[in-house]
Amino acid sequence: MNVFSMRAFGYVLIMLLGLLSAAPNLLPTSVANKLPDWYNHNTLALGLDLQGGSHLLLEADTQALFKQQLDDASDQLLSALREQHIRYSRGDNNQPQQRSFVLKDVSQWPQVAKQAASLNLLNNGRSGISLELQGNKVVMQLSEAFQQALLKDAIDRSLDVVRKRLNETGLTEPSITRQGKDAILVQMPGVSDPQQIKALLGTTAQMSFHWQQPSPSGAIMVKDRQGMPYFLETRVALEGTHIVDAQAAFSQESGQPVVNFKLDSQGAKLFGDMTKSNIGRVLAIVLDDEVVTAPVIRSAIPGGRGEISGSFTMAEAHDVALMLRTGALPVPLTVVEERTVGPDLGSDAIQMGVTTGILGAALVLVYMLVAYGGWGLIACVGLSVNIGLVFGLLSLFGATLTLPGIAGLILTIGMAVDANILINERIKEETRKGRPAGIALKAGFDKAFATIIDSNFTTLIAVSLLFMFGSGPVKGFAVTIALGLLTSLFTSVSLTRLLMQWRVKGKERQPMPMGGLDISRWMPKKEVNFLRGKVPALCVSVALTLLSIGLFFKPGLHYGVDFTGGIMMEVHAPGMAVDDLRSAIERQGLGEIAIQEYGAEHEFLLRAANNGGDSPAPKVVEQLKATIVAANADASFPKVDVVGPKVSGEFADLSILALLIAGGGMLVYLWLRFEAHFAVAALATIGLDLTKTIGFFALTGIEFNLTAVAALLALLGYSINDKVVVFDRVRELFRLEPEADIDSLMNRAVTSTLTRTLYTSVTTFLALLPMGIAGGDAVNSFALPMLFAVVIGTSSTIFIATPILSILSKRRAAKGKPQLRPTAEEIQQELAHLP
Repeated sequence: MNVFSMRAFGYVLIMLLGLLSAAPNLLPTSVANKLPDWYNHNTLALGLDLQGGSHLLLEADTQALFKQQLDDASDQLLSALREQHIRYSRGDNNQPQQRSFVLKDVSQWPQVAKQAASLNLLNNGRSGISLELQGNKVVMQLSEAFQQALLKDAIDRSLDVVRKRLNETGLTEPSITRQGKDAILVQMPGVSDPQQIKALLGTTAQMSFHWQQPSPSGAIMVKDRQGMPYFLETRVALEGTHIVDAQAAFSQESGQPVVNFKLDSQGAKLFGDMTKSNIGRVLAIVLDDEVVTAPVIRSAIPGGRGEISGSFTMAEAHDVALMLRTGALPVPLTVVEERTVGPDLGSDAIQMGVTTGILGAALVLVYMLVAYGGWGLIACVGLSVNIGLVFGLLSLFGATLTLPGIAGLILTIGMAVDANILINERIKEETRKGRPAGIALKAGFDKAFATIIDSNFTTLIAVSLLFMFGSGPVKGFAVTIALGLLTSLFTSVSLTRLLMQWRVKGKERQPMPMGGLDISRWMPKKEVNFLRGKVPALCVSVALTLLSIGLFFKPGLHYGVDFTGGIMMEVHAPGMAVDDLRSAIERQGLGEIAIQEYGAEHEFLLRAANNGGDSPAPKVVEQLKATIVAANADASFPKVDVVGPKVSGEFADLSILALLIAGGGMLVYLWLRFEAHFAVAALATIGLDLTKTIGFFALTGIEFNLTAVAALLALLGYSINDKVVVFDRVRELFRLEPEADIDSLMNRAVTSTLTRTLYTSVTTFLALLPMGIAGGDAVNSFALPMLFAVVIGTSSTIFIATPILSILSKRRAAKGKPQLRPTAEEIQQELAHLP
């Protein structure tokens, strides 16, 4: 077997494995049931926006965590000082991350430090607390390293508790993952109303037993549900961590719901001893700073079993029992983001995504067949395999397919054709030079390869930023595009090349047959002077950019809740008018809520911004739902988004950071691969494209949200891809003719790549067009700006990028600098001529 056959065998094997990996997504149930389970499970999971469900982002209350650690350490130390008769007075402990006390006798400081060391409280101990004497005041603080370690441990333990609680509820495959340093992301397919889950996860379930103290002096006051105060000993008589089981039941005496609990062996012994020694005293059971029951101990309670009664409903008793069984959260968790998608909306999204995707792909395939005939058919085969490989890899990685992911796949289809267009156009050029099929094919692939690498790599820079800084759906979008670019690179240099070589086999010395629509007859035979109007073109571009900046400030962007925070709720209320809905909400005094008719008849969009920078109270969503259902019993809520101010603020910062880093990454790459003036020209042009697209958002009023940021980063990748192809040709011509007239050389570069530029733009536009027309509001923030970006990006490649590069190149030439750094071969040749 020759080298070619071995390579072909390897390529085919890789593609077969990829397609087999994708197959379980398409197999009918009758066939899938006959295959092994491990193979059937190799499928794509559907995101919540496609199958319906709820998404909760829970943030850890770090201040409470650090406060508890400091309070415990402070109590230990002060108790030890009292035993040693070291006199002190309490200091100002209002600061959240430090505790202090004032020594009556400063000379006793060494004894204080010794006591702290014996208790293992110092920074070199396990607790990581620093102890510092400031005058006569002793200050205790948590070290930064220990704060991070404490938070990591708390989040790790919280993940386990959250997972146990959700598993106990019987939810179908909830997804529980860490988000950043101090948050937990919970995704629950099929849950359209997460109210009970929020209450379950938002309850810390810290339980402890305290004896009642006769007098308020030195006691802590804790109230029960009715507001009755109890004065309790600060010392915990028994920790709730000793509870190993808890079940809801009905009391045999009162018939009311109660929680029966069981203690571990150590807890049972402690409970038996303490009840035996304290007959006649009140023992309060405190759950999350609330007394749930406070019975009088009539006799010793052996066996480690007890009963908690607290005017529970049966559902509340079940929840309390569940939380006690699964353990307490080590840190309070607060819902800072909530997104809910109804199952009907999810199924509609699937239908829309599949339909627009198939239409977009079909338009691209038809266009390639018309443009290149038989060679276009080869490109279509490569593109089809490419889509299969993307699905295969996504299935292999256990990825989740979201609506932005479908959008990314559609965009990938348009961009993946670019590699085939580059190859075909390069082969055409070599054929026009009179080269036979074999040589034209090899030269076309060799010359196109470097351009494909450069253009795809710069796009991957933008995509990687989407993955690093985006949330779940946007990460899916980024992964889809990245895999699509990599697989298109593979199929273009493997499958496409093999099929082309197979087609010309035996005819290598004959002229290359090029079929399809030959638009070369309409294309200019000589270079077009695109730079002739560079000054007017640049002036128009700058003027549009300034206008876009003005639109950014007024009327401004229509920000979604991803940026502003607040509540966005879709409401379907059959037979209800907007005035009726507004009146019902206003009567409840729920604050300023904007209502607009949305989509079909009797469908509304409700928006409530964060008031005074505060996070919207979790009860507001439930109050809104209850108010609307009271006014219209048939009302439903297809989609609910709640975003806290901290999340929205961080999202805005990360979006700006992602755009800046993406631009910086591209600048560095182009600087290294080309030269400084190439990089500056590309980034300046992209900046103009970007500002115009932001102006498009402002002018059209399309919501600027998380998907819109994805569109901007996709625009960066697409636009730079286009510029790199032209700049690659400029670099090639500079190598061949270093003394040529710069403007003439630039015009030749644009003219020779014009067919490729237009073809790629048309295919990308066609791929996105069905989504832009019929995609609906869910993807409008992506599809419509990208359609606009394709037009702007293409025109700027032809009329803006090369004029800027021409200006910079002439300045460089005036300074006596070469346009390109010497290659390794040129350096060796110069060294060879040295004496």
